[in-house]
Amino acid sequence: MTKTPARPHKPQLNLTVTQRVDLSPGMVRVVCRIENAAEFQDVEPPEKYVKLIFFSRATLADTASGEFPDYWRARETAAPADQPVSRHMTLRRTDPEAGEVWIDVALHGSEGYAGPWAAAAAPGDRVVALGPGGTWVPDPRATWSLFAGDDAAVPAVLANLEAMPASAHGEAVLEVADASHEFDLSDVSIPEGFTVRWVHRADQAAGERALVRGIADAAWPEDVSGVQAFVHGERETMKAARHELFEVRGLDRAQVSLSGYWAGGRTEDVFQAEKKLPVGKIL
Repeated sequence: MTKTPARPHKPQLNLTVTQRVDLSPGMVRVVCRIENAAEFQDVEPPEKYVKLIFFSRATLADTASGEFPDYWRARETAAPADQPVSRHMTLRRTDPEAGEVWIDVALHGSEGYAGPWAAAAAPGDRVVALGPGGTWVPDPRATWSLFAGDDAAVPAVLANLEAMPASAHGEAVLEVADASHEFDLSDVSIPEGFTVRWVHRADQAAGERALVRGIADAAWPEDVSGVQAFVHGERETMKAARHELFEVRGLDRAQVSLSGYWAGGRTEDVFQAEKKLPVGKIL
């Protein structure tokens, strides 16, 4: 019986924090230098993601001073209780030549791993990541584009915006808690033909989801044959958006990237496990 070849390990990125920027009460940007930049393997999609790795105290104690922990070694040798924990994060921007990445993190309280790490990040802090990866590449020839997402997906939406040609047309819908969570977009290269709108969960009616309402209110063209849509965010909101995109607007699946980044009331680990179950299916 022939064994299936093991998948190659994703490259480990050794990152040092150089700056933390508080974008809003709910969003922090952590700028990191890639210490092993020669090993950085970039990917085409602007929506690049990495897995941030959080190690146990035991693994950190076993790591030589000045060294980064080795994720793959820890996976193989650490006790079950000391296995490293991973969290998916979108890279807001990458600059391989400068050896730098931006990680914009949505803060969801004081529990968990990525949010508390980002909230407390300071220059000189170290973190390990795996990746990057990515799948969806926006079509620069689309006649009209819809990019929509909540706090967790805003970095991906903005990265997609910056990947579009200056001649592109469309709308970007960004969902945040309320007006105080909007932040400055002056550093974002937005095509002149794009409208960017903020929508607020605080304003949504009972039984309504602000992001889906924002998608419905977009200036959709009559002919949707050349439209593309990137809609990512909370899982149940994505299920509601599915109806708007496919049944109301009549888009084909090939025109749409629809994905749940997280699920209300679920930890990251439970959310990832549920992806294999009917409750976790978006499409």
